[in-house]
Amino acid sequence: MFKKLVAIEPVSLTPPAEEELKKYAQEIIQYPDIPTDDNEIARRIGDADAVLLSYTSRLNAAALEQCPAVSYIGMCCSLYSEESANVDIRYARQRGITVTGIRDYGDEGVVEYVVSELVRCLHGFGKNKDGSPAKPWSGVPREITGLKAGIIGLGKSGGMIADAMAFFGAEVSYFARSEKPAAAEKGYRFLPLRDLLSENEVLFACLNRNTVLLHEEEFSALGNKKILFNTGLSPAWDEEPFSRWIDGDNRCYCDTLGALGDPRFLDHPNVFCVQVSTGRTMQAFDRLSEKVLANIQDYLNKNA
Repeated sequence: MFKKLVAIEPVSLTPPAEEELKKYAQEIIQYPDIPTDDNEIARRIGDADAVLLSYTSRLNAAALEQCPAVSYIGMCCSLYSEESANVDIRYARQRGITVTGIRDYGDEGVVEYVVSELVRCLHGFGKNKDGSPAKPWSGVPREITGLKAGIIGLGKSGGMIADAMAFFGAEVSYFARSEKPAAAEKGYRFLPLRDLLSENEVLFACLNRNTVLLHEEEFSALGNKKILFNTGLSPAWDEEPFSRWIDGDNRCYCDTLGALGDPRFLDHPNVFCVQVSTGRTMQAFDRLSEKVLANIQDYLNKNA
């Protein structure tokens, strides 16, 4: 059992999970707002031996240096790599601090968002940003059937989007760090990135936070009359070539401002950003809570 556990910001656990959490610490403090800087984070942690945080704060060495009692950090958000994590994992490892994170808890909602927006675009459902009736992307309503869809990053969410597109009859290809035998078995073609961009009408960027693959040359390969979805937590592109590309006859869909980048794009007629994290559903909170508690239980069992 921890002596003191501090959630330095809201971590989106369900009420049953918050009740379960009481079994794992003698004292629990949960802050209702987001800390402003490293010193505020350090003040909140104090003499705690366990820390929880979500994706909205960054726990740096500058804060951890002031908190010598910390032995466990639980990320109540995705942990894909040290480079993309919002915790300084390298420093934590030097200190002997265990850092855990979770994966694959909100992907279902993201897939539903992608399918919903793509269908609206192809069929011309709803209204334009200026309030005028929307028109079908190709002038006449279309199905996803036969659509050429390219996936950039075939991790869990990228794989689920690929499966959804295939279910509706799209021709799926992908780019990843390496070819995936399981994808080949499903009939998905592996392509170099620039070939993927040029050959497909709809592209889905499903990359880790702070991973940028779309530069000037990539947007040149992408060309005009294309639809680009970014389902990551940060832009998958360099800003200036994206700015020029989106001025063409193209569309970009993101769920959050974090995925879009500069707020100036929010008013662009070819940018559609709902400004809602589509992975934050009722079911996602259930999965998140279960995985956060499982990480804590596993740590305590190993260190009993």
